[in-house]
Amino acid sequence: MRRRIIDPRRQAGRRLSRLYVFLSVGLMGLILLALVGHFLQPNPSPSREQHLKEQMRKGLPETTNLEELLSATSLTRQLGDQMTLAKAYVVIAKENNNLELAWELSAQIRACQLLLSKSATQGTSVTLEEAEPTIRKLSLLIYRAKELHYDSATVIMKLKAQIQALEERANAATVQSNTFGQLAAEAVPKGLYCLGSRLTMQWAMDPDLQNFVNQQEHSTKLIDNKYYHFCIFSDNVLAASVVVNSTVCNADHPDELVFHLVTDQVNFGAMQAWFSMNDFKGATIEVQNVDSFTWLNASYAPVLKQLQDVETQSYYFKGVQDPKSAVKFRNPKYLSMLNHLRFYIPELYPALKKVVFLDDDVVVQKDLTSLFFVNLHGNVNGAVETCLETFHRYHKYLNFSHPKIRSHFDPDACGWAFGMNVFDLVAWKKANVTGRYHYWQEQNVDRTLWKLGTLPPGLLTFYGLTEPLDRQLHVLGLGYDPNVDSQLIEAGAVVHFNGNMKPWLKLAMNKYKPYWEKYVNYGHPLLRQCNVL
Repeated sequence: MRRRIIDPRRQAGRRLSRLYVFLSVGLMGLILLALVGHFLQPNPSPSREQHLKEQMRKGLPETTNLEELLSATSLTRQLGDQMTLAKAYVVIAKENNNLELAWELSAQIRACQLLLSKSATQGTSVTLEEAEPTIRKLSLLIYRAKELHYDSATVIMKLKAQIQALEERANAATVQSNTFGQLAAEAVPKGLYCLGSRLTMQWAMDPDLQNFVNQQEHSTKLIDNKYYHFCIFSDNVLAASVVVNSTVCNADHPDELVFHLVTDQVNFGAMQAWFSMNDFKGATIEVQNVDSFTWLNASYAPVLKQLQDVETQSYYFKGVQDPKSAVKFRNPKYLSMLNHLRFYIPELYPALKKVVFLDDDVVVQKDLTSLFFVNLHGNVNGAVETCLETFHRYHKYLNFSHPKIRSHFDPDACGWAFGMNVFDLVAWKKANVTGRYHYWQEQNVDRTLWKLGTLPPGLLTFYGLTEPLDRQLHVLGLGYDPNVDSQLIEAGAVVHFNGNMKPWLKLAMNKYKPYWEKYVNYGHPLLRQCNVL
C-alpha cells in the first residue's frame, strides 16, 4: 500500500488556522476580563462630584440650596447671573451718562435681590410665577444695553483709551513734578541769600578782616605736604562751612588740616569773611576766586568754550529743549566751572602730592587723615564703587551705541562716586589725566556721548586709573533715597546728600537732616539775623 504524500502548503495552512483560533480566543478573553474589571471597579465620579459640591458649599451661605443652584433649570441661578450682568451694565451706563438705563437696571437689581432674599429667608425655591416678571424685564434691559454697544469688546476699547489718557496725565504730572523739584533745588533759600549779602558787606567794610586774610594767604602750610590737604569747590557758604566744621570736629589733630576752598566772584567776599570770623579748631583755610585763574579760559578749557556756543546756551538757558530729555540734565550748574575744577586740581595746587576732594553736600563723621595713607597701587583716583548688579555700571551713564564709547570701554565696568575722592597728584600728572578729560570733553561737543555732568566724563577720564575704596568710607543717597540703612549711615566716614533734597532746603528729608544740622551753629548772630533754620 502506497503512503499518501502530504502537501506542505496544506500543512502550513492548518497551522495558521490553529494560530488564528488561539489569537481570537485570547483576545476575546482579554476583552471579557477588561469588561468585568470595569464593571467591578467602583465608579469614582460620585465621589469626585461630592468633593466639588463640598468645595462649592464652603464659599456659600448655609441657607443656599446647592442642588437647586446646580440644576440646569434653576431660576435662582438665572436670576443671579442676570443680576451680575446688570450690575456691570449699570456702571457702563453711568460712564456713558445714560442715567435712565442705569436707573431702570438698578430698580430691577433691587427687585431681584428682594426676591432672592425672600426665598433664602423662607427656605423655599423661587417659583416661575415669582421669577418670570423680573427675568423678562432684566432680559429686555440687557438687550437694550447690548444694542447701545455696551458689549465687552466696545467696553474694553473704551477702558484702554481711558487708561492711556490716565497714563499720559500721570506722565505729564511726573514731568511737572520733576521740573518744580529741580527749580526748588536750584533756588537759593532766602536765609542763605541774606547770610551771603551780610557777609559780603562785612568783608567790604572791615579792612582788619581783609588784612588778616592776606596774612593767612602766605602760610607755608598751604604748600607743605606733611599736612593733610582737602579741596572744596562751592558757592554755598553754609554748606562749605558744614564740610569744614564736620571734618575738623572729627579729626584727631585738626590743626594739621589744610582746606583749599574755591568759590565764584559773587560769593568770594562772603566766604572770606565767614572763614576768617569763625574758629575751626586751628585748621588752615584758604579761599580763592575761580575768576582769578586767568589760565582757565575758553582756549584751554573745552567747557568754557562750549559755554560760548550759541546752541549750547540755547539748550541750557533759553528753554529750547527736547521735552523727552530729563530735566536734571538741562541744569546749567553742570556747566559751572566750580563743578569742573575737580579735573584741574594739579594745576590749582602744583606743589601738592595728594589731596582729598570733598563735595559741598557731604558731612564728615570720622577722622579722614587715614585716607592719605591708602595705597592706590599706582592709580590716580581712590573712590567708592556704586555698582550693584547691573545698576550704576558704565552703560547707565554713557551712550554705548556710539562707536567711540563702544570701542574704548566695557559697558559692565563698575561705576564709582564723586564726593569723597583721594587723588594722587603725582600719578595724575604722569598719566596726563587733565589731557584725557579735555579729549573726551571735546568729543562730546554735540552731547552724543553723554548728557552733561561731571560723573560721565570722570568715568571716561579715570577709566583704568581708579582704586576701589571701602564702601563705609562714603555712604550715598541721603538727598534722594528715603531707605538708606540707618546703621550704614552711622558707620559711614562720609555721608553724601547727593540728589535734589539738599539738607539746607525745605525739600530735605527730615530723617537725614540732623546729620547735617549737627554741624551748624544756629546760635551764630548772623544766622539768627537771617532766620536760617
